[in-house]
Amino acid sequence: MLPADRLDGRHALVTGAGRGIGRGAALALAEAGARVTLAARSPDELRSVAAEIRDAGGESWVRPADVTDEAGVAELVAAADADSPLSVLVNAAGLNRTGPSESYPVADWDLLMSVNLRGTFLACRALGRLVRARDGGARIVNVSSQMGSVGYPGRAAYCASKHAVNGLTKALAVEWAPDGITVNAVAPTFVRTPLTEPMLADPEFAAEVRRRLPGGEVGDVEDVTGAIVFLASDRARLITGHILAVDGGWTAW
Repeated sequence: MLPADRLDGRHALVTGAGRGIGRGAALALAEAGARVTLAARSPDELRSVAAEIRDAGGESWVRPADVTDEAGVAELVAAADADSPLSVLVNAAGLNRTGPSESYPVADWDLLMSVNLRGTFLACRALGRLVRARDGGARIVNVSSQMGSVGYPGRAAYCASKHAVNGLTKALAVEWAPDGITVNAVAPTFVRTPLTEPMLADPEFAAEVRRRLPGGEVGDVEDVTGAIVFLASDRARLITGHILAVDGGWTAW
């Protein structure tokens, strides 16, 4: 790890930190030297991640939260900042429910938009308000998807939500650049997480995913977290409004 990748003295808030990419991001940020506040709806999962950070010599706080709750997100960010001034936010909370568009439940559509888009916006806004008020600058990294650039059968709601996350990322980057806040996103392909394992367990689906990857290889969480740490570091200070594809070439053809 190069010195400019180090995050010593920084405090990062990670939503969706209990599992998958959020968990991996929290561990990677802590390894880079950041203090980390872990947020998600599952306290037991957060405590497990906090124990891993502590065992590795890091420092973290556990704060259960629902990213779709406007008041709750504002309280989360304020409380985390009171523990130690925040300068990094990783929005990794997200979910997916698949199905054909003609019969897709509107309740599932609303749920995906609420978690994937509303939750990302609420956390960004809360941190933006706080940081802009004290003129301190910050790094925001949103977790999008290659589905934010392309379409895929049975994933209209997920694709729409991630396209919207990309647009939100670019809009906030432009709006907040004068305040020293960079806003970027990572857009991974299918990587092995608790969310994707049931899908990848289907041999036909797994073969189709690999067919769409030029290298034919499904990634791991660690393939994504390096990009997150980079975008949170000083080496990325001139990068903002960028959607960094960590997609094995999925969107290159």
